[in-house]
Parts: sequence; C-alpha cells; structure tokens
Amino acid sequence: MDFNNLPILQMMTKKMSWLSHRTEVISQNVAHGDTPGFKAKDLKQVSFQDLVRKEGHQNGFPPRRTHGTHLVGMDARTPFATEASPDAYETTLDKNDVSIEQQLTKLGETQMDYQTTLNLYSKHLDLLRMALSRPGR
Repeated sequence: MDFNNLPILQMMTKKMSWLSHRTEVISQNVAHGDTPGFKAKDLKQVSFQDLVRKEGHQNGFPPRRTHGTHLVGMDARTPFATEASPDAYETTLDKNDVSIEQQLTKLGETQMDYQTTLNLYSKHLDLLRMALSRPGR
C-alpha cells in the first residue's frame, strides 16, 4: 500500500511544501532588509476548508456540515501566490518596509506550524502501520 496516495497525507505534504516556500520568502525579506525600495512579501494563506473540499471531491467524499455547531471555513486564497506583506508596520525614508523583528516572528510561527504538521504526518503513519500490523507481533 502506498501511503503517499492517501488524501490526508497529501494535504499535509502540500502544507509542508507551502510552509517551506514561505520560509524562503521570509528569508528573502530579511536578506533585503537594507535594500532601498524593497517591499516585504508574504505568501497568501491557504484555506484549509477549500483544500479539504478539493481533495474530497477528487476522492469521492466531499466534506459537509452535519451539525449546526460545526465551524464554517474562511474564504480561499490561491496557494503559493505572493502578496505584499499585509502587516508592514514601518517604512524607512528609502521606502523599504521590511521589519526584521516582524519577519523573525513570522519565521518562528512558520517553523512551529511546519513542526506541528510534520508531527501529525508522523503520527498518521504510525497509526496506519499499527492498523496494518499483524496481531501478536
């Protein structure tokens, strides 16, 4: 059985890829911290609801709300598309709006999200291995 074809693992792989790409964008922002006229960038957020909906429809199980207290998702944004950093707090006289402190905070958040997703991926694989193992081993 190829575990990489399971939708939940594919979604987590895409999330880790997005987080890796975001780390690259943030590091480019930090590298251009003193470049005149440079505008900080960030990746557009990916809507988890739309990702689940897309994967679900492709695999024959569309998500649906079965109870009134279930959470409703937010609007989708295109994955891996960059945008001007929406929370630029300061702009210098040379029109550079990179805040190193802000970028390092984003980097820390991105690393925590990546580690959390990686841990979830690992736990799912462990559960699948346990379910497929023979009893008594």
